[in-house]
Amino acid sequence: MSDATIAASPQPLTFRRYKDGDDKPLAWQQEIFDADHTHKCPTYIQSTPPCQGSCPSGEDIRGYLNIVRGVEKPPAGVPWQEYAWRRLTEANPLPSVMGRVCPAPCESGCNRNQVEDYVGINSVEHFLGEWAIEHKLAFPKPTQQTGKKVAVIGAGPAGLSAAYQLARKGHAVTIFDERAETGGMMRYGIPGFRTPREVLDAEIQRILDLGVTTRMNCRIGTDITLEQIQSEFDAVFLGLGAQGGRPLPVEGSDAPNVVTATAFLKAFNDGRMQHVGKRVVVVGGGDTSIDVATVARRLGHIDQVHESDRPEHVIAGFAAHDAASLSARMGAEVTLTSVFGIDKMQANKHEIEQAVAEGIAIRGGMAPVAVLRDASGRATGLRVVRCEAKFIGTRLEIKQIPGTEEDIAADLIVSAIGQAVDFTGLEVLNNGKGGITADKNYQVQGQQGMFVGGDVVRPHLLTTAIGHGAIAADGIDRHLRSEALDKRPKVDVHSFDLMRKMVEKGLKVTTIQGAVHGTDSSAGAVHNYDNRSDRYIIPHTELFLGHFNYTPRNRRNIVTLNAQEALNNFEERLLPLLETQAQAEAKRCMSCGQCFECDNCVVYCPQTAVFKVSKAKSTTGRYVDTDYAKCIGCHICKDVCPTGYIQMGLGE
Repeated sequence: MSDATIAASPQPLTFRRYKDGDDKPLAWQQEIFDADHTHKCPTYIQSTPPCQGSCPSGEDIRGYLNIVRGVEKPPAGVPWQEYAWRRLTEANPLPSVMGRVCPAPCESGCNRNQVEDYVGINSVEHFLGEWAIEHKLAFPKPTQQTGKKVAVIGAGPAGLSAAYQLARKGHAVTIFDERAETGGMMRYGIPGFRTPREVLDAEIQRILDLGVTTRMNCRIGTDITLEQIQSEFDAVFLGLGAQGGRPLPVEGSDAPNVVTATAFLKAFNDGRMQHVGKRVVVVGGGDTSIDVATVARRLGHIDQVHESDRPEHVIAGFAAHDAASLSARMGAEVTLTSVFGIDKMQANKHEIEQAVAEGIAIRGGMAPVAVLRDASGRATGLRVVRCEAKFIGTRLEIKQIPGTEEDIAADLIVSAIGQAVDFTGLEVLNNGKGGITADKNYQVQGQQGMFVGGDVVRPHLLTTAIGHGAIAADGIDRHLRSEALDKRPKVDVHSFDLMRKMVEKGLKVTTIQGAVHGTDSSAGAVHNYDNRSDRYIIPHTELFLGHFNYTPRNRRNIVTLNAQEALNNFEERLLPLLETQAQAEAKRCMSCGQCFECDNCVVYCPQTAVFKVSKAKSTTGRYVDTDYAKCIGCHICKDVCPTGYIQMGLGE
């Protein structure tokens, strides 16, 4: 503060750390602590929990779990299941699908892992998605249309997410896709026993019911040019996906019965492939490789195989399998190899366990060296070598161990080592690395009004594509309104909105400016409240973990099949929680970074300085307050706050 500003002040500041003339600070212990009191008092800080910070789509996980557990009350007349589902779907319109197939990085980030085991977030999401389908919940249509038109290229998770968010904002959306049906890799890449088609159809139809139109069997760059799209629409979203597989980078990989995982799974999901060879080798280690292996195990092989019925011909689209249905199935021998050890494979651990139970042999620490072929050119086996693999930054380094080569016999070899984008007709967009370069708003570099998301930006999870679509939709909306594309927040998530809760309760709402000078005169929050959700993820070290007792996780019922049972079994294996189980699991949430109304601070405050906000003014996130005339800054309220919501701050 300048001397001129000090002179202009009508009264001296009361919370100045130093007095005029001070030139050296005291030791910080002397500055803050003074026996029975300190110069710091409670502040109420809303932070982002690590589950949400780990969620690529930025779901308000803590928010919908608090609704399920009964802490946050829904508006009158709204069932808690619906209220929780609506909170969830603000970020992710496909909860029933994601509740089944997402590998749930949110659960890896969950602070409850420090107590005993993570909260089953994925299973609660699964329950809410199923409840919404059963009760035919729909998304509310926007009250006004903007008159702007947006083209969404690709009907996969990124495109559907962008279309959903844009339609909610009142824009007219048309989805273009080269396939006959919507869903992208959710339909053509993931087998139906992991994503039941009736579930996928229901969640996609809910998006289309917002007024989204589709133009299927229409490939951009071939059937219609990108220039034509740009002339017809006000903005474009590119959710091209990476539906082309990467071939094995070894000698002999051009053999006809060496195929990519994406081609294999598309042939299966199209219903064209009815059997595989007796011996199938899958090279990969991620979720896609597990999908290929489990499909191959279910299909098995047949005794009498005609040349036209070989799986590679069906995968290429040349033949149907009329003879296959008449022949006896037998279990295929399926081997999955990965350059990583089994404990470090990228696939979902649950899926790995299921694959092993079904009789799939997983060989970790093995790198492909060459495809072995017979005189006709068909592959007869895969030569592998033991290896050590590790990431150095983002680069994968594989060190082979000489003298450890071995051959694995194979009738069909499937490469599941990654995916590629087909840029035919769109070569101008290729950044030279097989993707499209974009900024933090996912606007294509040098292309105003053109946005992108999903695997074409960075091949990753389905939920990552959903997050890209939502962020890009925000950017498109601002572009259509001729607003500047703001810098995205450091923690880019859908955070709990205290203002909305106050509106629901009929309370007066004013802007919250933060806790620098307190918020005691504001009707927007309790005294010294600050929402730091856009910049701070609260670690477990800020929580009072001693508050939480050991509580075992409520697990979904998983149908585990053995080798014989898996054969020709395409029934769903993952069953949703019951309602009581979902509520019990939500109660395990520690509500990191937000009050869940445990009353510890009120009970343990020796000065009775912390008190409950009156019921007429209280709501979630506005439950306790402090009488600073009584507070001596003893820190006890902070020490016993289980969620880390109470922090110590301010001046004297």
